[in-house]
Amino acid sequence: MPSDFRPFLSALLISLTAAFLCEWLNTPLPWMIGPLFATASMRMAGMDLHAPVRVREAGQWVIGAALGLYFTPVVVKVLASYAGFILLGIGFALALGVLCAWLLHRLSGIDRTTAFFAMAVGGASEMATQGERHGAAIDRVAAAHSLRIMMVVAIIPFGFKFWGVHGLDPYVPGAADVHYPGLMALVVLTSLGALALKYLNLPNAWVIGPLAVAIGLTASGWNLSALPEWMVHLGQLFIGISLGTRFTPEFLHTAPRYLASVALCTLVALLLAAGFGFGLSAMSGMHVATAILATSPGGIAEMSLTAKNLELGVPIVTAFHVMRMAALVLTIGPIFRFARLARQRRATRKSTSEKKE
Repeated sequence: MPSDFRPFLSALLISLTAAFLCEWLNTPLPWMIGPLFATASMRMAGMDLHAPVRVREAGQWVIGAALGLYFTPVVVKVLASYAGFILLGIGFALALGVLCAWLLHRLSGIDRTTAFFAMAVGGASEMATQGERHGAAIDRVAAAHSLRIMMVVAIIPFGFKFWGVHGLDPYVPGAADVHYPGLMALVVLTSLGALALKYLNLPNAWVIGPLAVAIGLTASGWNLSALPEWMVHLGQLFIGISLGTRFTPEFLHTAPRYLASVALCTLVALLLAAGFGFGLSAMSGMHVATAILATSPGGIAEMSLTAKNLELGVPIVTAFHVMRMAALVLTIGPIFRFARLARQRRATRKSTSEKKE
């Protein structure tokens, strides 16, 4: 057995055990939460666990393809009516990131650049890459996003389970049954979509590519096949492993004050997002649980999976998070440069004023 395969095999066995245990305990998202927390715990304890890039991409493909099957022609028409609210959600997410960055800077004393990219409500890899270009501490940015995702995945599904909102806003996929010839065609077409986006070096290619192709097929009335339940479970498990193995023994030695500040900022972000979700629900008429999931500071895969498992407006939640991610990737750099220029001008004016006095 190749030596580099053993850490993945260990992670896989631990994750399967944790998933079955969580399923037996009837926890929300057992096939993602179980592997996530089990591998993170063992990884921080010093165990050699690893998730190859292909495993993460396979999990992302499953999630993207599965979510795209919900975008039937009727659902697409419904989503069109939410376009204005999606824009409002994007504006809120950008403002939330700026506010939490200011709070993190004040609480932890970390530099403003690192705080800005650590609190931007986007993917960890994209924000770490953007932050590195502008001089942020990349390890602190990655640590902040890992902790944020873990907290969101822990708090929201369990909170919603306690709230008892399961099945209150259900949507049905266009394809209800598994047809293996159609499934093979779906696999090929959605994989080509992922490879095309990866070739263009676009973020989240293995989520967005399959999602876009599946949406195009489903919205056009081409219902090739549903995904088998085992495939959906395996995709969730792969996502859990890829998230959990980000946590290293060194993570525990990251500045305690900084991690505590990130945790507090994440809680503030969750509370503010929940409040915004309530307001958005009142304005738009969408179910309040769906609105909270759609505007929560989590990732596309995690929040859309939560919506799928709890039957809470899957296409609405997916559309909000996909559009937010796209807008953030495109605008985070210009927003940072504008904020830095504005800060420099204020400092210059203040210095000039002091010299005159």
